[in-house]
Amino acid sequence: MATVDSRNKSVVLALCNHLSLDPSIVPADSLDSDIKSLYLNITAASGHGVNHSDEVLKWVAFAEAFPVTLDACFENLKRLNDELSGKSVLLGNGLKPSEADAIVYSAIHSSLINLSDAIKEKLPHVLRWMDYIQNKQEFAGLFEKILLQKPGFDPPATKPVGYVEADLKSNKTEQSVKNVNKSEADSSKDKNKAEGKATGGKSAGDKEPSKTKAKPAEKEVTEKENEVSVSLLNIQVGLIRKAWKHPSADSLLVEEIDVGDAKLRQVVSGLAKYCSPEELTNRLVVLITNVKPGKLRDVMSEGLVLCASNEGPTIVEPLLPPEGAKIGERISFSGIDGKPEDVLNPKKKQLEKITPHLFTDDKGVATFKGIPFMTSGGPCTSSIARATIK
Repeated sequence: MATVDSRNKSVVLALCNHLSLDPSIVPADSLDSDIKSLYLNITAASGHGVNHSDEVLKWVAFAEAFPVTLDACFENLKRLNDELSGKSVLLGNGLKPSEADAIVYSAIHSSLINLSDAIKEKLPHVLRWMDYIQNKQEFAGLFEKILLQKPGFDPPATKPVGYVEADLKSNKTEQSVKNVNKSEADSSKDKNKAEGKATGGKSAGDKEPSKTKAKPAEKEVTEKENEVSVSLLNIQVGLIRKAWKHPSADSLLVEEIDVGDAKLRQVVSGLAKYCSPEELTNRLVVLITNVKPGKLRDVMSEGLVLCASNEGPTIVEPLLPPEGAKIGERISFSGIDGKPEDVLNPKKKQLEKITPHLFTDDKGVATFKGIPFMTSGGPCTSSIARATIK
């Protein structure tokens, strides 16, 4: 069980790590102070001009009031879970953790890590947030790592669940075609028999069964399925080498992305309201590289960075390939094969037909019709569960 003193020590370690300070600036005899006093003293020593807003102080108060006993902390964690249901971080609309995130993480860490698995399952948003903060803040060596049971994805022996609806529609269409053709064939056969009786000869139907004309309809179904196949897209893992603000559009950022080619690929993205250039630099992303190049506000763009977003949207973040994914590798989808278009044809609206089927599942895994975006290192993910992707 944590004590107030050990909790305060954790807060000092986390906040100093967040502000790149040496924890020794906080005297040992001040650890029995309240968390607000520790916060004010540490931020004052940082010289960073930290804004002590009411929102930050609200989370400082939450950390201060958080129970140190296991049996009393669940209700507080449940409220935090509800708060995080639509957020990546506690403060701000982007992906960058704030001092509030560092403080709350450190205050609840020892309690959360000792909860039973059954209780942890009731706090999915807290666990997802804790995992994001511990990796983003690089708390290794300061706090015991909280391990999440993340889903594994073995190639299914049969078609994935996401294909059920498509298969049903296809089967219904094929069955409808067969029924129509059978009806026409029977009608023709009856007519020929009647003619045969009248003439005393054999009917045309007795000579050879009429051939069905299902091929045109089947071809039409196949073409429609191909129009929305994700295999048309060349989706690759990229590394943002450099990012900067668009010179003439406040909502846009420009990125130079390495996809393994000799030349870096320049892409313009509408991420300025959600991410800073510093947050994107040296970050792995998922991007479509066979969209038709074009200028956005006079700046050439040669790709599309795929992002997850909640309703609103109030949170938008680029999809994240896993560690171990190789720069330039093509994203694969189990059970779906096909060669991507050299360049997508805007007139066919191929991208517009595919993106409605892109979303993250309830664990934040990026999918096409429920089939995960896979790399050599595992699936691509987002901190936003049940999000749209485009």
